[in-house]
Amino acid sequence: MTAIGGWGRWPMIEAEVVEAGRPDTIRAALARGSLVARGAGRSYGDSALAARVLDMTQLNRLRSFDPASGVAVVEAGVTVEELMRVFGPRGWFPAVTPGTRFVTVGGALASDVHGKNHHRGGSFADHVPWFELLLGNGDVVRVAPETEPDLFHATAGGMGLTGVILALALKLVPVASSMIVQRTLKLPDLERTVTAIEANADWTYSAAWIDCQARGRALGRSLLLLGEHSKGPDKAPMVPVRAPIPIPFELPSRTLTRPVVTVFNALYHGRQRAYERTTEVPCSSFFHPLDAVAGWNRLYGRRGLMQYQFVTPQEAGAAPLASALRLISTASVPAPLAVLKAFGPANQNLLSFPMRGYTLAVDMPVSARALELSERLDRLVLEAGGRIYLSKDARMSADTFRACYPRWEEFEEIRARHGASGRFATLQSKRLGLA
Repeated sequence: MTAIGGWGRWPMIEAEVVEAGRPDTIRAALARGSLVARGAGRSYGDSALAARVLDMTQLNRLRSFDPASGVAVVEAGVTVEELMRVFGPRGWFPAVTPGTRFVTVGGALASDVHGKNHHRGGSFADHVPWFELLLGNGDVVRVAPETEPDLFHATAGGMGLTGVILALALKLVPVASSMIVQRTLKLPDLERTVTAIEANADWTYSAAWIDCQARGRALGRSLLLLGEHSKGPDKAPMVPVRAPIPIPFELPSRTLTRPVVTVFNALYHGRQRAYERTTEVPCSSFFHPLDAVAGWNRLYGRRGLMQYQFVTPQEAGAAPLASALRLISTASVPAPLAVLKAFGPANQNLLSFPMRGYTLAVDMPVSARALELSERLDRLVLEAGGRIYLSKDARMSADTFRACYPRWEEFEEIRARHGASGRFATLQSKRLGLA
C-alpha cells in the first residue's frame, strides 16, 4: 500500500498503486475490482483517489507528429512539460495549458482543463480530435466527437469515470518565440478589474491576480496580466533548464495567518507603481510561475491546501464576484493566492466546468473555518446559477454537485451503457453519489 493524495495533500489515503503498462496490464487490474487512472497527481482534491489506482505516468510515448496539421499523437502519461520541451524548439505550443506544466495529457482531458485563453481558445478537449479509451469490459475504442459523441462528451471532463484514456491526438499551435509579451495593469478595485478584462478581450491570454484580503473601496484590487506570444526571433529555450527550487520542509500551520497574508498581498499589489507595464518574459514565467518552486503546496502546512474555484454566468455580471470577495475578505481565513479569469462559451461536455462568465480560484489552508466559508460560497454560487470545479474539489455535497451539473443523469446513463458503472470509481465520485 502507498500513501497518496492530491496536490492539496487533503485528504491523504493508503492505496494499491498499479503501474498501467500496456492494455493487458490494465485489463488484469480491472478483473480484480474497481479502480481509477491517475496521472501526475496534480488535481487538488480527491478526484483521482481510490483504494486502487492505475499509475499512468509510464505510459508516456510520443507516437507521431504531423507538421502540416500540428497534430501530435501521444500516450496519456505524457506531461505538458514534455510537450513543451519536445515541440517548443520546433515552433509549436499546446493550444491550452493550465497553471502547471506538470500535468499529464490524460489528466488534462479527463478534467477538460482550461488556461488563460479560454475566452479565445476554449478548453483542452476542444483541441483533441480523438482519443483511445479502454472500457470497463477491456475493449479499446477510438473515440471522436463525430463517431462516438456520447462517449466523447462524457469522457472529456468526466474525471476518469468512463474508462482509462490510453492515448490522444492533440492539436498544437504554431508560435514564433518562447517569449511572451506581458502587459500588466494595476487596478484599484473589482469594478475596474472586470472592465479592464472586457476591454482587453482581444488579447490571447488574460488572468488577474486578486487581493482577496482587501476590503471596502479596495475590494477586488488586482494585477491584470495580458499576454501574446512574441513575434520576434528568439533562441531562448521553451522551458527553463534550471531545476525548480525545492521546499525542504513544511511550514508550521500557524505561519500562514491572515495578518501575514494581508501584509504580503498589499506589498505584492504595491510592487508595481505605474498603472501599466509591458515586458517580455519567458513562457514558463507567464503560464506556470508556481512551477519554479518544487512542492510549493508544503507552504500551507501539514493540514494541507484546498482550492475553491467557481464560475458564475456572464448574465449575472460581477455581482456574485463582489459578494464572494466580501465573504472571503471578512472571513478569518488566509487566502494568499486568487486568480480571476473570463471564460468563453461552454462546450458540449457533460461535466466540463467552464461556461461563459467569470471564474475565481482561491487557495486556502485546510481548516474548519475554510470549510465553513466554502459552504457559504456554495450557496452564493448556486443562487447565481454557477458551478464548482470538480478537479479542485474535495468537499462538495451530492446535492450541490447535481445542481451545478444538471446533466449528471445523462452522464450516468452513458457510463452504464458502456460498462463503466462499478468499474471506475473514486472517493469523489462516491461522495457525489455517482454509481
